[in-house]
Amino acid sequence: MPSSHFNKPIKVEVVPQDPAWRYAFESESKQIALVMAENIVAIHHIGSTAIPSIYAKPIIDFLIEVKDINKVDEQSDAMVALGYEAMGEFGLIGRRYFRKYSSPDIRTHNVHIYEVGSPEIKRHLAFRDYIIAHPEDAQKYSELKRELANKYPRDIESYMDGKDEFIKEIERKALSDF
Repeated sequence: MPSSHFNKPIKVEVVPQDPAWRYAFESESKQIALVMAENIVAIHHIGSTAIPSIYAKPIIDFLIEVKDINKVDEQSDAMVALGYEAMGEFGLIGRRYFRKYSSPDIRTHNVHIYEVGSPEIKRHLAFRDYIIAHPEDAQKYSELKRELANKYPRDIESYMDGKDEFIKEIERKALSDF
């Protein structure tokens, strides 16, 4: 998709957990693994679609660990051939970010790629694992996401800002346990 998505309002919708998300993750992971080839270390399912029983935006998030982040730039064309938009670091130094849409305003996949050893990897996995292990916090997160989606149905920035404090608090707890 063209870069016209930068400032386009995206519908903010959270829906009940869908078992098809795991299949979509596994299926897409195989394609991404072929693209990343020998550079790949691991592919993790992150984000709310990876957390059982909570509401989520129906967007599959991938966290990919690679041996050499610079080699990902050489693989960008192959990711574009899979339907992804290459976004470069997209505001986070040391990351490569790709996103995929099923239509101009419906994003289906986010791919976050970091070099093995990046603290971002630990942060994302700690959050996911903590939320899975603490169902009461998972439900609080789910309720917050639903409230924010209802309050900001066309304002992804406000939706994200509304989750920020909760996410940082969970990350603090998660990293102390990790």
